[in-house]
Amino acid sequence: MKIKNSSELKNYYENLIIKTSKREKRTIVLSMGTCGIARGASDILNSIKKEVRKRKLHNRVEIRVTGCHGFCEVEPFLIIYPQGIFYCKLQPADVRQILMESIEKNNIIERLLYTDEKGKKIIKETDIPFYKKQMRLLLGSNRFIDPANIDDYIAQGGYQSLSYVLGNMQPEEVIEEIKKSGLRGRGGGGFPTGRKWELCRRAPEFPKYVICNADEGDPGAYMDRGLLEANPHSIIEGMIIGAYAIGSNYGYVYVRNEYPLAIHHLNIALQQARDYGFLGDDIMGKDFYFDIEMVKGGGAFVCGESTALIASIEGKPGEPRAKYIHTVEAGLYGKPTNINNVETWANVPLVIKNGWQRYSKIGTETSKGTKIFSLVGKIKNSGLIEVPMGITLKQIVFDIGGGIANSKRFKAIQTGGPSGGCLPEAHLDLPVDFDSLSEAGSMMGSGGMIVMDEDTCMVDVARYFVNFLKEESCGKCVPCREGLSAMFEILTRITEGNGKHEDMDLLEEISFAMKNGSLCALGTTASNPVFSTLKYFRDEYIAHIEKKRCPAGVCKNLVHYEIMSDACRGCGACLKICPVSAIQGEKKKPHSIDDTKCIRCGECFEVCKFSAVRRK
Repeated sequence: MKIKNSSELKNYYENLIIKTSKREKRTIVLSMGTCGIARGASDILNSIKKEVRKRKLHNRVEIRVTGCHGFCEVEPFLIIYPQGIFYCKLQPADVRQILMESIEKNNIIERLLYTDEKGKKIIKETDIPFYKKQMRLLLGSNRFIDPANIDDYIAQGGYQSLSYVLGNMQPEEVIEEIKKSGLRGRGGGGFPTGRKWELCRRAPEFPKYVICNADEGDPGAYMDRGLLEANPHSIIEGMIIGAYAIGSNYGYVYVRNEYPLAIHHLNIALQQARDYGFLGDDIMGKDFYFDIEMVKGGGAFVCGESTALIASIEGKPGEPRAKYIHTVEAGLYGKPTNINNVETWANVPLVIKNGWQRYSKIGTETSKGTKIFSLVGKIKNSGLIEVPMGITLKQIVFDIGGGIANSKRFKAIQTGGPSGGCLPEAHLDLPVDFDSLSEAGSMMGSGGMIVMDEDTCMVDVARYFVNFLKEESCGKCVPCREGLSAMFEILTRITEGNGKHEDMDLLEEISFAMKNGSLCALGTTASNPVFSTLKYFRDEYIAHIEKKRCPAGVCKNLVHYEIMSDACRGCGACLKICPVSAIQGEKKKPHSIDDTKCIRCGECFEVCKFSAVRRK
């Protein structure tokens, strides 16, 4: 079925709404993104289907499978509409009771409700603190959309922005709307989206290409995956609008091959968009052809960089090139190319739908709209969050994230992925926007946020990310290739207790050289973890170098354990768990550790109930 013009889309949308309003069935919405499936959502779905058949509830229950709703910490979960009852941390054995009580008898099962920190049971998803503090303009519709069903997207107003653009706006007007909105690229660079589109449209060469960068490789980041899995049509619609504005007939989505569910849903969505006439010839009755091809990346982090990504699509090694010629002038196959990331494209229909005035009121003076982050690490409520630009780090960590897990003390937060900086507690009141984070020595990046507690060694953190970037560097330019290897060797030496004072100066010297001499953004920003940890946690470097001690007890060569005889009850728990028999002692008498045998695994420290094992 092809929707030929805006009038047909309007009628189709209205019929979907009427059909939905007449529906008398209850709807069970099951969150089934990658995180939900990993925690057992598939078993929950099978149990629901089985019980619905067994109890003959087909006429009373509709099952909707959706993508991730963001609250990964409490997966698997489901919502029952129209009441909006939210049941979380489910087991297959819970399904029978849910259908018996909540579907057949309209009762609420309290034990399956979300419980806040004060012990209060919360019935509705929207009342949970994790969601309440967010502004979910993009993620909010996830719970209403089956990503494999285009009708769900249309029922939420999908493709209305495209219809309006093609029926009422000239390409230049679309670009002006995006420019006025203040939308900046969400992939890390923060370049004004409308300005990039304008430059690409003005480029004289043809054909022109638009690309969606879905090569999300940051450790702990899954913002793009969440959008692609849950609402692929929002990205497709944004790309079609962008192609019309730029004058492009060909689009590509470059997606990580490690995202099988996102790839599956995107393939379905692309075919549905073609079937409905949103891709292909004469889109919405307009003399406009545009189609999208998906290209799978091979898992190289550097291919998230625009010129390396282009090289990969062309079938070449994913290596960046110098940017004295911009991709908007000469990109894919040497032709003008506009690249935006997943979240940027998903924002485009939103800007058109609400108007630039409304969109530009959200956020700060220079950073407009909302931003999606993956909030992970030593945090109580991990998951995908969407917040207005300008919110503080403290609000994210403590109001949305619920604070630090296991009653530990907050130590640092890294923003911007492996090339981002680590910010200390003193910066928790920092507003989250492009400029503030950069000025503090970090970056917005694509949206990864890793929370660290008191048990985190900041020297080891810097070493971890430098090693990641060293492995992912394409090796094309000397500053990045040699600089990362040299920094990794120095940081390893420090964590092993062989560091020297001049190592800190050398790390800074190498960092400056990389920042000023590297070919692409991977190299120019790779030193951020080192710069920021030296700036804010220099005392930890000094402790490693001068005192041969790791304050967090992470670096094994610098950690020693001893059993305090006055506190030891001789219970034998540590003796039993020690993997190398380094602990000696008789029952009900103080034990001791043979330091020459100890491998610093910390098992004795963790198992002792009397705090008799001390880490020094």
